[in-house]
Amino acid sequence: MRATLMYGAGDVRVENVPDSTIKLPTDALLRITASCICGSDLHPYHSMSPENGPARVGHELIGIVEDTGSEVTTLKRGDLVVAPFAVSDNTCQFCRENLQTSCSHPQANFWDGIPDEGGQAEAIRVPLADGTLVKLPVAADSALIPSLLTLADVFGTGYHAAIKGGVRKGSTVTVVGDGAVGLLAVLSAKRLGAERIILMGRHQARTDLGIEFGATDVVADRGDEGIAKVRELTGGHGTDAVLEAVGHMSAYEQAIGVVRPGGVISRVGVPQYENAPIGFGSLFRHNIVLAGGPAPVRAYIEELMPDILDGTIEPGKVFDATTDLNGVPAGYQDMDARRSLKVLIQP
Repeated sequence: MRATLMYGAGDVRVENVPDSTIKLPTDALLRITASCICGSDLHPYHSMSPENGPARVGHELIGIVEDTGSEVTTLKRGDLVVAPFAVSDNTCQFCRENLQTSCSHPQANFWDGIPDEGGQAEAIRVPLADGTLVKLPVAADSALIPSLLTLADVFGTGYHAAIKGGVRKGSTVTVVGDGAVGLLAVLSAKRLGAERIILMGRHQARTDLGIEFGATDVVADRGDEGIAKVRELTGGHGTDAVLEAVGHMSAYEQAIGVVRPGGVISRVGVPQYENAPIGFGSLFRHNIVLAGGPAPVRAYIEELMPDILDGTIEPGKVFDATTDLNGVPAGYQDMDARRSLKVLIQP
């Protein structure tokens, strides 16, 4: 089978690898029908050391069940399923609290932590299949596939940002970042009833989509200028919630600058830092809450899917390019250069 491997920063290749197979009785084997490149995949694309490669990549996928282990009870050959970016049993104490990204099962993991598997490939072995996979009530060639694929990560992650940010009817919200997660955080905030949604981004094609998703204002400036613009729009106070969907220190500092007293900074951009301001002058003085983390998207799939199926929302609009496996290395280049927002892969 063919799969995508990252050998180091800027070095992505598609190669022949050993076929994925059932290893444990709780596994399922999928033939992947749709996957994609994630903005978080660009972090190792920028920084990965060759000593840590080659590594399989890809953590968002839809596929058809080809085989199941002897203990899998909820899936059968031919089922079309979506796989969240984290493997979980969906039964442990933390899963029952909708924290599937903290599942306590020994096999629970992020896809990036399973060495011989990855979503940017022709097939994949899914551990804990009963808990991880969710059946889709459409055909593999449905026009809804791009939107349903966002349930594997980016839509659920944007929704998690809004939920952890306490967004509700009448809220004021700033979204930092105009990537796919940021744009779907806008969509999520709108879905939850936010009254004002300020999108901080500077790529017009993306911010235009953000306006379509529900943004009421766009601020293209960064740093102190961007902070001043948001405060000007909010009577000098900032917004109730700030959804940080980038992960860099500059985005975190921007979030601190635009949150109102008593507000919430909800981070879902994977932090590219360990040390950040949390003291008196940044968070403590004005009772700012810091929230967020890896989104337990498995917890949100059944909640969000009906709005996709009935056409109420179309989160798949974040995909602006499509390729087969041969085009994946170029897809990374295009996303890195901001020529593409998010690349859909049809193996």
